[in-house]
Amino acid sequence: MPDTFGTVTELEKGITSYQKEPDANALVLYERGDNYFKVINRQIRLVKEYHVKIKIFNEKGFDQAAISIPLRKSAKSFEKLTKIKAVTHNGNNQFNVLPSEIYTKDIHEYRTDYSFTFPKLQNGSIIEYKYTILSPFIFNFRGWNFQSDIPKLFSEFNAKIPGNYRYNRTLLGSIELDVNDATLKKECFHVEGFGRSADCEVLRYVMKDIPAFKIEEDYMLASSNYISRLDFELSEHTRFDGVTDRYTKTWKDVDSEFRGDKNIGRQLSKNNFFENNIPENLLSEKDDLKRAKNIYSFVQNHFTWNERYGIYGKARVKDAFEQGKGNVSEINMSLINLLNAANIKTNLMLLSTRSEGLPKKTHPVMTDFNYAIAKLTIDDKDYLLDATNKYLTFGMLPFRTLNHYGRVMDFKNDSYWQNIIPETKNKNQVRSFVKFNLDEQKAFGIIDLITTGYNAVDKRVLLNEYSEEDYLEKWEKDIDGNFEITSYKMMEQRNTDSQVVERFEFELQDVIKGDMVYFNPFLIRFFDKNPFTLEERNYPVDFGYNRRYKYDMNIAIPEGYQVHEIPKDQSVKLGENLITLKCLYQINNNQIGVSFDLQLNSSHLQAADYDGLKQLFKHVTDVQSNSLLVLKKE
Repeated sequence: MPDTFGTVTELEKGITSYQKEPDANALVLYERGDNYFKVINRQIRLVKEYHVKIKIFNEKGFDQAAISIPLRKSAKSFEKLTKIKAVTHNGNNQFNVLPSEIYTKDIHEYRTDYSFTFPKLQNGSIIEYKYTILSPFIFNFRGWNFQSDIPKLFSEFNAKIPGNYRYNRTLLGSIELDVNDATLKKECFHVEGFGRSADCEVLRYVMKDIPAFKIEEDYMLASSNYISRLDFELSEHTRFDGVTDRYTKTWKDVDSEFRGDKNIGRQLSKNNFFENNIPENLLSEKDDLKRAKNIYSFVQNHFTWNERYGIYGKARVKDAFEQGKGNVSEINMSLINLLNAANIKTNLMLLSTRSEGLPKKTHPVMTDFNYAIAKLTIDDKDYLLDATNKYLTFGMLPFRTLNHYGRVMDFKNDSYWQNIIPETKNKNQVRSFVKFNLDEQKAFGIIDLITTGYNAVDKRVLLNEYSEEDYLEKWEKDIDGNFEITSYKMMEQRNTDSQVVERFEFELQDVIKGDMVYFNPFLIRFFDKNPFTLEERNYPVDFGYNRRYKYDMNIAIPEGYQVHEIPKDQSVKLGENLITLKCLYQINNNQIGVSFDLQLNSSHLQAADYDGLKQLFKHVTDVQSNSLLVLKKE
């Protein structure tokens, strides 16, 4: 294919916006990658060529002009960047990036970045760059991202792979390929000194009119789960002398390696050390579940997590126990050792955190895992434990680990997949009573705030971070109007491991206006604004766990007043009770009862449910913001 670098068509110059995404700040006009193997100085190298043109629509698109090219390195080898060219097109004028304006930075021992910024940017600029990477890392044939944070008109990936290199390849995301070609080219690759030449598989993949992948909203797993891309992973390599190196392993291979690994398997055989360094009563409790809970609580309180995950780095459970500090693996492997010492069979479970993507189930990819927890079974019930968080109850996992499934490493049997099922009873509940003092022109009331499950964990963390004074000040700022807390106490007699109950007494000014009382009963709003606002969302919504928001308030009607205006009842649901919203108003015995109940009965919703979800949450925010009660003097 002829080199078109430096040429811009009149059509490309004239583009001022992208009709399919009018809010786009920039647009990829053309993108192409070519990947092939080549013998250079008698060494096999992977050659990766890249060429892209991007149209900048406005100043918000200028950040596309800051380019960083990562290069891999090791103690003995490194990737080399060559043939780099970059230019800004402003109409018929061109402004090149000079070699002196390209900077290098060592990020860490395995990576160096080349970076530059395009000059003379303005609205309507087209930026274009091209480069070649020569890589000794044939296993680093990672693939191609068709989708990015801006839309693309055209994206093409080409590869020519000798038959003695076998790669697993996977197309991810919801967008279909416009071109999916694979052909065979005979005797396309030759290494001097070997008589036989290898045939090559020639691949061409194209996508057109690719929407931007927008991550402007919360409630999602890692974008790597959904962004449209092509993944390659080296499976095996047959040398020209006939020897085959296998890179993709079976789970039996992995199980065997883990058993003998000094940082994993051997760290799970320290039962005697822990038996000799813990209180005897931890192991003497006869009831299995109580014994397990006591051990879990002990490990939670003994250790402080150092904020590191760590599976494959150095792990030393003895040192971590003596220091009372460790990474995720050290803390949870200490927990596993202790439980096994207490004759409660417990295994290591590997998983990936929500921010890192879901592990592949088709074959072992150990770099997919970055976290380790404990898995045990008592009376036919499975429990997943993580002792890094001092506020979690037995059987709960931190939110960061709620990533659907993990792999249990049963070293006496085969490893297996285990689903992660979060706590289901998670509630934020408000119970309140309000009355009006006509002489003082104020409202007075009591709020009981009840949090359970993950909400209770979050509450305990919050109460630990703030002093009581700062906590109450934050509360007052979060509530609209002239709201003042006059008394606060923790309802200890109602608190449990999974529930926190607080009581606030308050007063509220400026609700009585002459002969009228204007009052919005939603002093506390679970959602200040709709969290779902995209025109279209092409990936699922994942809340992590089921949630319920309950708000009940009784309002005493002052003597001599009557209800002049009251909101209408509302009842909305998504699907077959995936999410339900009910808001009811009742007048009874000189009181107005307000009941709001939002139930998120499914923690994971498909992209097809997005429009309905967005509309339902519009009702949620409208109800909380616009439910004005009006009382009028008779």
